[in-house]
Amino acid sequence: MIEKALVFSENEFGKVDGKVANGLIRYSERYKIVGIIDSTKAGLDAGECLDGIKKGIPIFSSIDDALEKLNYIPKYFIYGIAPLSPFLDKEQRQIIITAMEKGMDIVNPLPEFFADDKEFMQKASECNVKIFDFRKPPKRKGLHLFTGKIFENKTPVIVVTGTDCAVGKMTTARIIVEALKKENINAVFIATGQTGLLQGAKYGMALDVLTSGFTTGEVEKAIIDAVNTEHPDIIIVEGQGGLSHPAFNSSSAIIKGSNADAIIIQHPPKRKSRCDFPTIPMPTLESEIKLNEMFSKSKVIAITLNDEDMTDTELINTIAEYEDRYQLPTTNVLKYGCDNIIKKIFEVFPEILK
Repeated sequence: MIEKALVFSENEFGKVDGKVANGLIRYSERYKIVGIIDSTKAGLDAGECLDGIKKGIPIFSSIDDALEKLNYIPKYFIYGIAPLSPFLDKEQRQIIITAMEKGMDIVNPLPEFFADDKEFMQKASECNVKIFDFRKPPKRKGLHLFTGKIFENKTPVIVVTGTDCAVGKMTTARIIVEALKKENINAVFIATGQTGLLQGAKYGMALDVLTSGFTTGEVEKAIIDAVNTEHPDIIIVEGQGGLSHPAFNSSSAIIKGSNADAIIIQHPPKRKSRCDFPTIPMPTLESEIKLNEMFSKSKVIAITLNDEDMTDTELINTIAEYEDRYQLPTTNVLKYGCDNIIKKIFEVFPEILK
């Protein structure tokens, strides 16, 4: 049974730091999302607000507003904001406490683990609710070092990487997997971040909370487990950050641990500086393609675009420009689908066509 969940995304829904809430509205196998909390967009439909497609999921102004209008208490309260700072301030902590007092179990995707917080644990005990720290890794004895078994893998692996964090790599990877499944291809998604895991991914781990010695091993283990269990035709791996991004190391671990056979790269053409780092300029798409191909020893086979701050005309013109310049299929998967990318995947990996 899929339990109902309320997602908190105050002042961030549809924005970069609201990516957890955004992802759960677009796709969720684990939870039935019954509402978003964001007072700046209260009264709107979450799907229509996000992508122009009604989902029947309302946006509420507060926890009290949500529970009054829903007329029941959802099982889970998900903190759906992914800010640069991993620690909650006093006001944000009160939101969690209020949700517990209302009787909801807490789902925490932050790298700040609530189960290590004495106040939160005491409140959870008083309210008879549970806390789930989704990014908390297993103890060291439960983690895996790189073994080299990935070099024996014969199943094609594509990594969806990007020029920055929060550009839509996970969403693009998910949509490509679903499109392949519609073509009767047994495609498996590997999650490497909290949103993919919250959505219900069977394979993967939030890499950014691991010590560096285990990151490549955990990527390798997830792929080998998926191959041995699902016997897939192809595997699509969610990227993290960007290979050239100075703040994140997980991109290199994903490429190394997956032994990527091909790369799809996601890019926001109008973004001027790194997400949450206004003094660090964005790399060019060309430089990131060259870096990924050199580092992975694989080819970039497609470009997917994030249309933030772009008009539809700008997006269409940029797609045409990039296809001409890079001679690669280019699209925005949310607006225009990914038929051209699926066609390219079949060209590069004809063996997956049965």
